[in-house]
Amino acid sequence: MEVSLDKKLSVVSSKPGVYIMKNARGKVIYVGKAGNLHKRISSYFMRPAQQDNKTRALVHKISTFETIITKTEKEALILESTLIKQYKPRYNVILKDDKRYPSLRLDINQSYPSLSIVRKINKNGSIYFGPFTSSKAVRQTLNIINKTFKLRKCKTKEFKNRSRPCLNFQIKACLAPCCLNVDKSAYNEIVKEVTQFLKGKTPELINKIKKEMAIAAEALEFEQAAALRDKMSALEKTLEKQVMVTTDFIDRDILGMAGTDESSLITLLFIRGGCLLGMQHFSFSETMSTDAELIGSFIRQYYEESPFIPKEILVSIFLEDASSLEEWLRSIKREKVTILQPKRGEKVRLIKMASLNAENRLKEQIASLADEIDLLARLQTRLKMDRIPQRIECFDNSNISGKEPVAGMVVFEKGKPKRSSYRKYRIKTVPKQDDYAYMAEVLKRRYGKGDKSKPYPDMLMVDGGKGQMNIAVSVIKDLKLDSCFEIIGIAKKDEKRGEKEDKIYKPVRVNPINFGREGDLLLFLQRIRDEAHRFAISFHRKRRGKASLHSVLDTIPSVGKKRKAILLKHFKSIKKIRAATIEELSALPGISHALAKAVKLALK
Repeated sequence: MEVSLDKKLSVVSSKPGVYIMKNARGKVIYVGKAGNLHKRISSYFMRPAQQDNKTRALVHKISTFETIITKTEKEALILESTLIKQYKPRYNVILKDDKRYPSLRLDINQSYPSLSIVRKINKNGSIYFGPFTSSKAVRQTLNIINKTFKLRKCKTKEFKNRSRPCLNFQIKACLAPCCLNVDKSAYNEIVKEVTQFLKGKTPELINKIKKEMAIAAEALEFEQAAALRDKMSALEKTLEKQVMVTTDFIDRDILGMAGTDESSLITLLFIRGGCLLGMQHFSFSETMSTDAELIGSFIRQYYEESPFIPKEILVSIFLEDASSLEEWLRSIKREKVTILQPKRGEKVRLIKMASLNAENRLKEQIASLADEIDLLARLQTRLKMDRIPQRIECFDNSNISGKEPVAGMVVFEKGKPKRSSYRKYRIKTVPKQDDYAYMAEVLKRRYGKGDKSKPYPDMLMVDGGKGQMNIAVSVIKDLKLDSCFEIIGIAKKDEKRGEKEDKIYKPVRVNPINFGREGDLLLFLQRIRDEAHRFAISFHRKRRGKASLHSVLDTIPSVGKKRKAILLKHFKSIKKIRAATIEELSALPGISHALAKAVKLALK
């Protein structure tokens, strides 16, 4: 193996390009880029004594590699990003999207734009502001805007269907463009002010309003001057709450970093107009990247999807590919973007602030992980397991009188939900209501595929007490997997019999397990059960909703398969069809005005 790698190394080009690392099974485990491919790849194998424990362990997993030569470093950067998206290598820095931070969207394609809270950014011409650090932060910002600016508050559907102004117009918080003939240029001026505010240009906006107030007062328009005074006062109060950290009013992001052999963390500070607006933390584990590569990969992935790119990005370490990244960022922003590693002055203080926050956050995560490991170790002891239950899978069924029966599987790894591994199951082989048969079918589908069923859990938990547990034991035994993992059942307490807590059962044991003073272990298992219950019920409601939608449409005369498909494809749900106007319905091909009326009548 080593000889093979040595031979490959000897012929690697010194030109820029991308390298692809593979393990013994031929799976891509890491993708990287380099200005000098030979120098970069050699660094993995030629200096093991200078590598940390983490890198040495990961390099041992490399069986072979491939290289792709590019003309420039920028081309290598773009190709690397494409290949990471394609292969999703285990040891690359990959920003996960399972937690999308909220942003504010301003749809400027509308005649009278409004703000809405979204978690997904689409390239549809809208302007996005954020992301905000929490739902609370974005709602507080929206609340300030709604109180200060007369931007419309109603949703687009309400805006189209409203026949008279709402309460916001009565309290002078909206111009009511839904019903009144509002001058678009005046409304667009409000949109510009909201945009300034959200971009952190509050001091400039206050100065603008102050001048307008003086002009209104000179013209003896005292009511207008008073309204401007109130707006200025509200903005000044908002500005007082913001922390001023620079005096040059430049928009910049600050990247601080902290790490151990096991994990790394990047903290991102947002500074807009000299004010610190917020902070986000991003964690990474099992990465083969150096610190510089980690920050470079983060910049590429984060700003590719970010609604806003600042003029300056401050980093704590030197980036060899800074110029390529700047050129790439410029192509997105259409303006010059600078990546700096400051050496002295105010900017070094900002880097230290970001790094300190990163270190504190990493310490909190390590402490939290230690608590979770302790909990799982205690659970192993209490349940008398032969290993720590790092991966727990829990199943639950959901149906109403046998209609639309489904099941859900949730996965907890290292004490936390792993939503990417959740699974939904529609019951296919059980013709009548039978909860035990439902469970048997689902377990066979989950674990009955041989190696394709891996990874197996350390512990399987089923909701339904002894009965469902015995079904699980029987199925797993038939699949000859009974030595692969533990099985437990969880049952709700029977208050009529005086039971005070839920019960956990193990095979061959008559009585439920007594957790004694370790009630937190039972609470942990209950949390997993509740998550499985929620997941299964939400899937069942969705299936039931689709079934009811089809049954309602089937009752409408003249709505056959084709017209039903047209309605469903366009509106997606019964709720949206019900909310649509007769004009919107009749605008669809094959839907006449009379038929649109019939649809509206049937869905009342």
